[in-house]
Amino acid sequence: MGGTSGIEQARKTAEALAHSPGFGNEHNSEAVPGALPHGRNSPQRAPLGLYAEQLSGSAFTEPRAHNRRSWLYRIRPSAAHPPFVRIDNGAVRTAPFTESVPDPNRLRWDPLPEPAPGTDFLAGLWTLGGNGDVTQRTGMAVHLYHANTAMTDRVFSDSDGELLIVPERGGLLLRTELGLLRADPGHIALIPRGVRFRVELLDDSARGYVCENYGQPFALPDLGPIGANGLANARDFLAPVAAYEDEDRPVQVINKFCGNLWSATYDHSPLDVVAWHGNHTPYVYDLHRFNVIGSISYDHPDPSIFTVLTSPSDTPGLAGVDFVVFAPRWLVGEDTFRPPYFHRNVMSEYMGLIEGAYDAKTAGKGGFVPGGGSLHNMMSAHGPDRETFDRASAAELKPQKIDDGLAFMFETRWPVTATGQAATADHLQRGYDDVWQGLERNFRP
Repeated sequence: MGGTSGIEQARKTAEALAHSPGFGNEHNSEAVPGALPHGRNSPQRAPLGLYAEQLSGSAFTEPRAHNRRSWLYRIRPSAAHPPFVRIDNGAVRTAPFTESVPDPNRLRWDPLPEPAPGTDFLAGLWTLGGNGDVTQRTGMAVHLYHANTAMTDRVFSDSDGELLIVPERGGLLLRTELGLLRADPGHIALIPRGVRFRVELLDDSARGYVCENYGQPFALPDLGPIGANGLANARDFLAPVAAYEDEDRPVQVINKFCGNLWSATYDHSPLDVVAWHGNHTPYVYDLHRFNVIGSISYDHPDPSIFTVLTSPSDTPGLAGVDFVVFAPRWLVGEDTFRPPYFHRNVMSEYMGLIEGAYDAKTAGKGGFVPGGGSLHNMMSAHGPDRETFDRASAAELKPQKIDDGLAFMFETRWPVTATGQAATADHLQRGYDDVWQGLERNFRP
């Protein structure tokens, strides 16, 4: 599946995909008519000689509104595999992060360097940092990826958390147990905990970001006084329809479990689910469909108004991790400093850039560029750089369309500790503090 022919085949497949819309729906799908049983989940003999298997993403007894599970009807049960053995973790790291200490300084990185030839999505994963404890199912990790070949004859699953994939360059074809999804730059893909998948490329290379969420599964945020509509609409999330592989050949299955990678070689493809129903399912979402709610009078709203997905914690309103997007929008505030304001926050913020420029930071070499990212840990002072402040303070305040960039943020309740490889990386911008130099004293008593 590597090379130009593999990319062309992946593109052809991606163009023909069908979907089932709706976040959190009880989806159901069958690739072969009659494969999905009716009236019961586990009949004495499942249709078509399939095996019935439940995949639970939550405890059985969690409230119905929070319960995540899907019933899979597959050619072979998942239990039919040899033992897993430890393999090298590569550049993947997991909480608790103890290689370095939490850093109060503002940090920013350029994009990942070019990968070695033959690097697939899994081999191209590189952990920047995170928080919490994966064995306690709390916290999150920030990863980046840079790949130039498809995953061939191997499949990945993450027992530690769900994966929110944010492509920045190059499209992805995701072959999951529950079906196929396409994720291009400007989209996100959500792979639930434990779901097996393989990544193929739609371009010569692919680069982007991954949030690994160890805690409660991502959900749509409550809208409160906004009302019934707005922000990310459930109908715009697309789940896959059933598609299966019936192949008897060696396939390496890699499982991330409590921070380490484990491998077993199956004698068949585990992506063999012929039918399924439930709500523990992958999704893709086009960030350009985000319905921005903002100020039409004065002041810049708090960034929480841009929340796409949230992983709730035991404290209402305090997220384990929020995913926030700064999508195209109009700015019309009167007598208002329109870029994000100077700020210190109890939450910690990792920000990435998918395309264009961000309205609070200077772009270009040495600046905030697509594929790069910044980390502002809790209570670190940040905000517009000097160039942005000077420009926005003197700008003529007429309606302005922000449509030349797409940025996002992983915001989390705990400090993010950078990995050793991130703290010493060549692409760490060691002069980041300089962007705030030259902010002059303007006080005139």
